[in-house]
Amino acid sequence: MPTTQIPRTYRVKSFGCQMNVYDGERMGELLAEQGITAAPEGEEADLVVLNTCHIREKAAEKVYSDIGRLRRTDGSSPLIAVAGCVAQAEGDEIMKRSPAVKMVVGPQAYHRLPEMIRVAAEGKRVTDTDMPAETKFGALPRRRRSGPTAFLTVQEGCDKFCTYCVVPYTRGAEVSRPHADLIDEALRLVDAGAREITLLGQNVNAWTGEDAKGRKVGLDGLIRELADIPDLARIRYTTSHPNDFTEGLIAAHGEVAKLMPFLHLPVQAGSDRVLRAMNRSHTAESYLKVLEKVRTARPDIALSGDFIVGFPGETDAEFEETLALVDAVGYAQCFSFKYSPRAGTPAATMTQQVPAEVMTERIMRLQAALGRDQTAFNAASVGKTCEVLVERKGKLPGQWLGKSPWLQSVYFEGDVAVGDLVKVELVDSGYNAVSARLLETLAA
Repeated sequence: MPTTQIPRTYRVKSFGCQMNVYDGERMGELLAEQGITAAPEGEEADLVVLNTCHIREKAAEKVYSDIGRLRRTDGSSPLIAVAGCVAQAEGDEIMKRSPAVKMVVGPQAYHRLPEMIRVAAEGKRVTDTDMPAETKFGALPRRRRSGPTAFLTVQEGCDKFCTYCVVPYTRGAEVSRPHADLIDEALRLVDAGAREITLLGQNVNAWTGEDAKGRKVGLDGLIRELADIPDLARIRYTTSHPNDFTEGLIAAHGEVAKLMPFLHLPVQAGSDRVLRAMNRSHTAESYLKVLEKVRTARPDIALSGDFIVGFPGETDAEFEETLALVDAVGYAQCFSFKYSPRAGTPAATMTQQVPAEVMTERIMRLQAALGRDQTAFNAASVGKTCEVLVERKGKLPGQWLGKSPWLQSVYFEGDVAVGDLVKVELVDSGYNAVSARLLETLAA
């Protein structure tokens, strides 16, 4: 593609968290507003946006591998933009190491992509990693498209400064989007076909705002108002911080029928000393007390969390405390990672880095325990009847895939359509999914 030509087609490839998925969708909508259309599946795009995530080990190196794979057989490349958290953290370095990249844009500046594309089309390279006081959301187009499930970012950034985490540096300080904007976006998503909305934030339960009557409300207040939207059947939210969990939000789990019985609440470790070293402002005991309150409000709730093993200085005894916490909770799902240093974070310079082989042994033991509990949770679901939101066709003829209220993948057969809410009986289970028998399709 000549450098003087504005691209006609695009592809956004998003990595990592659900907020990146949301950002990728919004970039696609922004590009569509400029008359740039999504490239058909299997066809090369004129513009490729790599929407990166910094949570994984060697995230930057993976970006360079992806850039290399974009080179065409004739030696040319599409117009390449690197976006997201790696772009924010490694902006200048990406430009130095990879001449094929024409644009680098951080997660708070991607609303400026159209202007950047015009500059790049003139043969120039451009970087924008600013974190402007005015958020990007006001510059983004209104939502027009949706599937049966949709993400809605309500809060961005983090003020917690966990010693292992780059989010405060790549996403900035905590910012809550205005209440009215969120209600408007949710209504548009539902009008476009969404029956389930997942509210997103780095610390989503830190969201605050003023409702239409000028009253200050927290996430529970927002959830209660969203629940009044007639055609919205389900509400979820992620990711929460234990210290931002309010009594109001706990009560909402027991009182709002549309709020699904699933909670993702990262703890990271079971040792209080390790938690202090991580600058986590909770203890194992305070974390368990939050879960106990939520379970009292909603006894059938499914719990999920995050764990880091091998944080600098973690001893064998402290790792055993993590295993003990896992045993006490009984998670339905979980994410677990080996610690890896992130440049610029305090933990990266800590002494007593745990040897790689020790981390590997610990992660295997942790994942075995988490897998045991996930399998047990799914097995205990067999025989239950529940509602499933149909999301897509399965891999086999006549098969459909949807999610249970507890966020399990459910496979079943029947005469249904994407977006239907159906009643099923759960009949068999495995580690990753549950199979079901269709009982009826529920009225819209």
